[in-house]
Amino acid sequence: MSEKTENPSNALDMVKWLVVIALLGGLVTANTMYGEISVLYRALAAVAVVVIAGLIAATTTKGSAFLTFAKESRMEVRKVVWPSRQEANQTTLIVLAATLVMALILWGIDGIMVRLVSFITGIGA
Repeated sequence: MSEKTENPSNALDMVKWLVVIALLGGLVTANTMYGEISVLYRALAAVAVVVIAGLIAATTTKGSAFLTFAKESRMEVRKVVWPSRQEANQTTLIVLAATLVMALILWGIDGIMVRLVSFITGIGA
């Protein structure tokens, strides 16, 4: 039987997420209000605020789960066997040829259907 237990870190996580949202909202507001300041300084401040917000978000339960997922995804991408350039070119040519053949088939079916409908209805197209 599953019981919902209130985790004490959930309240702290909620506060952290509110701080992250406040930081990012403040960043957008400050960027709008201080438009006369150099773009370089605003960009540096934006990067700093985003990094700080990211670090705070990473300390939450969902943030740490996301970081774990990202690390595992990166490990899985390293395991992928990527095709060689020749294989990629051959596959691309096969896809293009198949697309061309299907386009010609559909064009032919469309032409036949237009002629059939115009024959049945007597309306020339």
